[in-house]
Amino acid sequence: MSNAVVKLALEGSRKILEAAKAKLDSAALASGESAALSFPDTAFKFPAVSSLLGEDVADVASARKILVRAVSVLDGAVKAGGIPAALAAGEAAIYGAEIIKAVDYLQGAEPQEDCDGFFSDTILRTLGIQLADGRLPGFAAILGAAPDSKTAVAIVRELQKRSILIFAGGSAQVPSAVGGTSIIDQLKAENIQTGWDNYIASYGRDTASAVYPLDWAMRGALTFGGVRPGSSDEVLRYTKERVLAFVLALGPLDEIKVAAAAAAIYLGFPVITDQDVPEIPGALVVEKDYSKIVARAAEMRGIKVKITKIDCPVPVSPAFEGERVRKEQTAYEFGGKYTKAFEYLIMRPMEEIEDGKIAVVGPDLPSLKPADGNSPARSDLGILIEVAGRKMLKDFEPILERQIHHYLNYAMGIFHMGQRDLTWLRISKEAAASGFSLRHLGEILRAKFIEEYPSLVDKVRVTIYTDTEKMKPFLDDARRSYDIRDERVASMTDESVDIFYSCTLCQSYAPNHVCVITPEKLGLCGAYNWLDGKAAYEINPKGMNQPIKKSKMLDAVGGEWAGVNDFVKSASNRAVERFENYAIMENPTTSCGCFEAIVAVMPEANGVIVVNRGYSGPTPVGMTFTTLASSVGGGNQVPGFLGIGRLYIASKKFLVPEGGIKRVVWMTKEMKEFIGDKIKARAAEAGEPDLLDKIADEAVATEPDKLLEYLVAKNHPALSMPPIIG
Repeated sequence: MSNAVVKLALEGSRKILEAAKAKLDSAALASGESAALSFPDTAFKFPAVSSLLGEDVADVASARKILVRAVSVLDGAVKAGGIPAALAAGEAAIYGAEIIKAVDYLQGAEPQEDCDGFFSDTILRTLGIQLADGRLPGFAAILGAAPDSKTAVAIVRELQKRSILIFAGGSAQVPSAVGGTSIIDQLKAENIQTGWDNYIASYGRDTASAVYPLDWAMRGALTFGGVRPGSSDEVLRYTKERVLAFVLALGPLDEIKVAAAAAAIYLGFPVITDQDVPEIPGALVVEKDYSKIVARAAEMRGIKVKITKIDCPVPVSPAFEGERVRKEQTAYEFGGKYTKAFEYLIMRPMEEIEDGKIAVVGPDLPSLKPADGNSPARSDLGILIEVAGRKMLKDFEPILERQIHHYLNYAMGIFHMGQRDLTWLRISKEAAASGFSLRHLGEILRAKFIEEYPSLVDKVRVTIYTDTEKMKPFLDDARRSYDIRDERVASMTDESVDIFYSCTLCQSYAPNHVCVITPEKLGLCGAYNWLDGKAAYEINPKGMNQPIKKSKMLDAVGGEWAGVNDFVKSASNRAVERFENYAIMENPTTSCGCFEAIVAVMPEANGVIVVNRGYSGPTPVGMTFTTLASSVGGGNQVPGFLGIGRLYIASKKFLVPEGGIKRVVWMTKEMKEFIGDKIKARAAEAGEPDLLDKIADEAVATEPDKLLEYLVAKNHPALSMPPIIG
C-alpha cells in the first residue's frame, strides 16, 4: 500500500476520533457523563465494540474508555507503518464512527431524512435466511455518489440484477461535479424506491454512518456464527470468509472516506473505487468503467450469480420482490377485493405439454380499460401452469405453486400477494408503459421453473385467463385440488413416515446448526416443511436438504431417535451430540437465528411466552425479541429457549414433554391474529377450547405481576400443571 494512501487512512482515522471526542463532550455538557448511549432494536448496544473488544458501552463515560482504546490502536498503527498501519487505522475508525453515531441517536440526529439509519437485529434476522439460501448472494456498501443520477441508477440496477443487497450512503464531500450530493439523493431524483422491501437500505449521508453496514456484518458473526463477543480473530475470520460483501467507493476520496475504506478492508471486504489510487491486489482496485464496476466487484468477492435472460420488458430479479405498487401507481389490477383471481399448477404427462407455449385467453392489457378515469383497469384473472417432468410427482405441485408468488414479484413493477384463489396482482403504469403484457407473466414463470427446478421440470405451458366464463371450469378444478392437498398434508404425522429431512441452509451463518424437519414440525424459518425438504432432495440430492432415517426410537415423548442423533452429530461438526425435537427444557434443538419466533420459559407463570420477529416491545420475561434472540441464536442449545417457525405452535408435537399448547401464557397480538384459528382448534383437541382468550398479549400485560393476575383471573391451565422447571 502506498505511503500516500496509508497517510490518508491515518489522518482520516485521527479526524474521526477527534470528532468522536467532540461528540462525547457535547453529550456530556447537555446530558451528563451518565447519559445512556445505544442503538435501537439491538441486543448489542455497540456492535463493533462488543464484537471486537467484548466491552459493554452504556453511557458517555464508558464510551470515553473505548475512545482511549481507539486512540491507542491508532498510535500503534503510526508506529507499525505499511498495510498493518492502514488496517489498524480502519479498526480505530470503526470505534470512533460508532461513538459518533450513538451520540447522534442520543441527540435525535439519527436516522437522517429519507434514511434507514442503524439496521436493527430484526432486519438482520429477516434477511438472514435469504443470505443463507442464496437468494441474496451478498451485499454491497456504496459510499459516495456517482458522476450523475443516471449512472447511479445504472449501478444499482446492475446490483439488483445480481440480487445483491444494497447499502447506500455517504456523499461526495470533496469539491467535484456532484459536490456534496449523496447517492441517496441521486436515487431519489430518479424516483427509485428504496427501503428494506426493495433491498436498498439508505444508511446516511455522512461517511461516519458507513459504520452501520460494517456493524451489520459483525453482528452476523455473533448472531449466526456462534462467535462470542470479544473474539476479534474469529469475528474477522467470519466476516472475511462468510460475509460476501464489498464496498463501492464512488466520487472524490478525502481522508475520511479512505479511513472508512480501510475499515472495510480490515473486515475482509474489498474496495472498488472510480478514483485514481494505488491498487492493492484483492483489497483495493480501480474501475472507472461504470458498466463494469459491479461485475468487477462481484468477481473480486467471489459472488457468482447466474443471470437468466427472460423475454420481458422489465428487469426480473429477487431484488424487486419487496417492491410495492401503490394504488396511484397502478395501471391494471386483478383479484383482491374487486375481482376474482386464482393460480393453479398441475402436472401433466410429457406428451400432453407443448413446452414454452404461453397463451392469453381473453383481453390482454392494452385492451383492458378502467371503469373510470381515477381507477386502474380491473379484470378477473386465472393463471394455469401445466408442468411435465420425468421426476415430477403429484406431491410437488403445491411446492412449485407456492413459488409463483416469488417469481412474479421478481418483476419490477409487478406486485403479487396471496396464493391459490386468494390472489391479488397489480401492474404498475411504468411496467405497462414499457410494453409489459399478461403474456410476460407466463414467460417469467416458464423461465424460472425451468431454471430453478431442472431435475423436476422439463416442460412448462402457461395459460392466462381474463375471460371469466372460460376460466371458471379451471377455477372449480383448482379448488377441488386445493382441498385434496390440504387433507393429504393434514393427515401426515411424524409416526407415518420413516424419513425426516435436514436443512442446513443457515450453516453459511450458523456453522453448527441443523434443522430437522418432520411432517409435524416445519423449519425454524417457517419457509420449509417436510414436503419442501423432500422436493429439495429430489431436485438436488447433494444439497442442503438430506434424508434422515429415524432408526431406533429413544424417547417417543421428547422426539428422540438414534438415527437423528447420529445425523445431527455429524452435520453439526460434532458440536451437538443429541437433541429432543419436541422439547424446550431437556436437550432442545439448536436455533440458527432466522427463526420466525422465540419460545421462552417463564417460571413464575409455570408456562412459556411466544414472541415473533418484528415485535420490538417488552415481554413478561424482561427481554425484547432481540435480547432473547442473542441468547438462543448461533446454532446453540439453550434449555428454556427455542427458536421456531410460527405454525409449529399449533402442532400436536409442540412442547410435548412440557405439556404442549396449554403451557402458552403470553404471545404477541400479531401472533394471535396470525395463528388464532389454528390455536383454537388445537386447544379444543387438548381439552381447553377457551385457551386463546386465556393467553395474554402486550395489550393485557408485559409485566410479570400483571400477567399473573390475568392468568389467575382467567384460570389458565398452566397454573395447575406440574412445575415446568423440575
